[in-house]
Formats: sequence, C-alpha cells, structure tokens
Amino acid sequence: MDFRKTEFIKSAVKPDDFIRDGLPQAAFAGRSNVGKSSVINSIIERRNYARVGSSPGKTNQINYFLVDKRFYIVDLPGYGFAQVSKAERDRWGRLMEAYFAEPDLVTLGVQIVDARHKPTADDITMMNWFKQSQRDVIVVANKVDKCKKSEVPGNVARIRETLDISQDTPLMGYSAATGEGREALRIALSWALEP
Repeated sequence: MDFRKTEFIKSAVKPDDFIRDGLPQAAFAGRSNVGKSSVINSIIERRNYARVGSSPGKTNQINYFLVDKRFYIVDLPGYGFAQVSKAERDRWGRLMEAYFAEPDLVTLGVQIVDARHKPTADDITMMNWFKQSQRDVIVVANKVDKCKKSEVPGNVARIRETLDISQDTPLMGYSAATGEGREALRIALSWALEP
C-alpha cells in the first residue's frame, strides 16, 4: 500500500455528505491541539495536506482522504477546544453522532492522544464512542519526541489504564515531527484495513 498516493476527496458537513461506497474507513480522532492533522500529514508524507491550523479547532467537518484507492483516512473534527462557540461544538457533536450511528462506516478507529499527559475526559468519551461502534482501535501517543525516553513506558501505561483498553489494543508512540513510529502505524493500518 502506497500511503504517498493519497488524494483529498471531500468534506462532509452533514450526514448526506458521508461517503458510503463500501471502502474501509479509518476514523482519526483527537483533541484539537494534539497534532491529528500533523500525524495524517506524516503518514502520507505530505506537508499541510490535512489542514494544520495556526490555532486549534480548525477541522470543523469530516474530511475524507483516499489512500492508494484502497481505504479512506477520515479526519474527524477535533474536540475539547474551549474557544469554539457552544453552537459550533454542538453542530460538531451532532455530525460525529450521525457518523458513528451508521454501523457500516467506521472500519477502524485511530485515537490520537498526547504522549506527555494523562488522557482527558474528552479522550475517554471518544474512546467510548469507538468501543460502542465495536470496531478495532489503534491508539497513537503523539509527541513522544517531547518526552524523555525514561518517561515513555510510564506514560504509555497511564494512557492504557486511563482509556481502559486491553493489552490487545495497539498503543504506539509517535512523533509527527520526526517520523518516529510512522512505519509501525502504516503497517498497523494496512493490516487492519486490508480485505
């Protein structure tokens, strides 16, 4: 699978816009300032393809990227950013609920958390959405380049415990800045999404 052969397909602002063509969909989720767009750009080796905003909360629709004509990276709206109006947060929430309400859309969840910190209540809520969808999940602990090497094992254990995920759930350190973990994540995505 060639992750560099990725094309932006469309943005969905309402459920009628969702893609329902039967191809697998890897839904990427994360807090607004966790570097979700940077992780996507790192995986596909493109600069600023998934929009990296100067301020958090820029992804306010569901964006679809087709990878090698084989599966979609689905960039979900970032959550947990306080400087967005309540009306806008509510709109995002309804869009996400509609996306998760269709059981055939999500093939795989990819939840991005900050490797330096304990997951937030919003991270736990997002993980529960993935669990309720009864799909496999990969947890990506981004920003490991900003941790001391000695801190990483303890931080990873805290993330696993806080999100209440089993040892079978892949949880990998990642750095969108340096590319650390990129190949491991590509392999995990390919393995989970290939028919």
